Amino acid sequence: WWNMSDINQRIESEQEVQNYIDKLQYALSRGAKIIFQIDRHVDQKRDERHTNRFTVSDLFPDENPVDALRRELQLLHVGEYIHMVKDLRFRQRSEMRVFGRRYHESSDVYIKIRVELLSATGNHTAFVMSFHYAEISFAAEIFPYRKSGV
Repeated sequence: WWNMSDINQRIESEQEVQNYIDKLQYALSRGAKIIFQIDRHVDQKRDERHTNRFTVSDLFPDENPVDALRRELQLLHVGEYIHMVKDLRFRQRSEMRVFGRRYHESSDVYIKIRVELLSATGNHTAFVMSFHYAEISFAAEIFPYRKSGV
């Protein structure tokens, strides 16, 4: 899971991560479509607590999931970045970024997204592949740009 020797993963520079977040916020502020996989094939084999559906309904019970995710993605910051991962199934697509955020003092949430700025006319899309409680609590070392005490 956190095997950084995997050739399909890498840690970008802090400036690259900030540029990515800026691009994400730009796309979201201009009405980017959010595609969220509420039910994923891999979730069938998972403890329900670690599924997208359970996590989003647990954290945001009275909200439309897409609206909640739009807000949460706009709040991402460099300190929550973990790494970039290539999409092995859809190699022509842009890479995915993995972030981690803590909710309610103790619940770590694994966030994997891809942003595609498809055209100058504003057909931006944010794909949210993962937004679920982490199966293993995050260790501080997996966050390359987290400042101590944050």
